[in-house]
Amino acid sequence: MSKEINDILNDNKHKDLNRFLNQRKCLNITNQWLLYSFHLIQSSGLLVTSYAASVNDHKLIWLGISLNGIASLFHIYEKLNSNILKKLLNDIILIKDGKYIDESNITPNLNQNTQKQEINLTEHKYQSYQNNENPTEVLISK
Repeated sequence: MSKEINDILNDNKHKDLNRFLNQRKCLNITNQWLLYSFHLIQSSGLLVTSYAASVNDHKLIWLGISLNGIASLFHIYEKLNSNILKKLLNDIILIKDGKYIDESNITPNLNQNTQKQEINLTEHKYQSYQNNENPTEVLISK
């Protein structure tokens, strides 16, 4: 019975790993398009706004401002996708290390306090040293 349970759990981890890798691939491609679109739309907005200011056309100025607003939305989505990519990578590393628990949420918590996160990371490293475990260095890029 326990062999069957282990087989099911291992199969679940394998499926999760494949799903995470596919999600990362899709998010990476989407982020490339969002990044290119952001730069294209932002540049267009700046050019339209500059031209409209030189000819004193208020309608074109608002068009340029609107283009910059749309570009900012693209940038926000790209940053959100980057946070999801980091979470997926963390889950992939946990699967590799054999510490994966299928209870995590891949959407980022936008209300999370970064200071609390740093304290929890420090406590985790301290507990790893206390338990004579090999502490894993975690890189947090902001």
